[in-house]
Amino acid sequence: MAGRGRLASLDLVPEEGQEDIRWAYAQLNERKRTAADILFELNDRLEAKGLGDYAISKSAFNRRSVRISRANDRMAMSRAMFEGIADHLTPDNIDKSNVALGEFIKTLISEIVSEQETMTSKEAMELSKAFQSVVAAQKTSSARRTQLEAELEEKQKKAADALGAVAREAGLSAERVAQIRRDVLGVRT
Repeated sequence: MAGRGRLASLDLVPEEGQEDIRWAYAQLNERKRTAADILFELNDRLEAKGLGDYAISKSAFNRRSVRISRANDRMAMSRAMFEGIADHLTPDNIDKSNVALGEFIKTLISEIVSEQETMTSKEAMELSKAFQSVVAAQKTSSARRTQLEAELEEKQKKAADALGAVAREAGLSAERVAQIRRDVLGVRT
């Protein structure tokens, strides 16, 4: 199993400087300032706290800023993908929604796997379980829809049979019974 690897200089900053590291990450996420400007201010903040020995190098900060930028881009793409299917996630389209959402989640899992440089066996197992859960949920949704359709068909048949029995007792004509079936039950004969 692969370890976490060597800690970056950003990870080695003592606890009293971690607030400044989080501030720098937030600044990178806002995308309003250059990374060089943020790095300069970060190192000033660390120096002001007496942590000048932990000054962050340009290369270490740039590696982290690139990672943060890629993560932001992936999240933005995922958000855009979800927004594209969100209109279709309605109660009327629940089965279609389940399929679309399942495909969306499978795509995200695929992206996570392709973006990982190294993956532990535990991470691979967790992604595999997530994928299996999505597939199982899609199967359950399909089976439930089939069951509901069968129940509806059975209820329509019982209602049509009951209507037929009542119509015979009331002496209704075949045309009138057919009209009631169409209007009330939605049954076509």
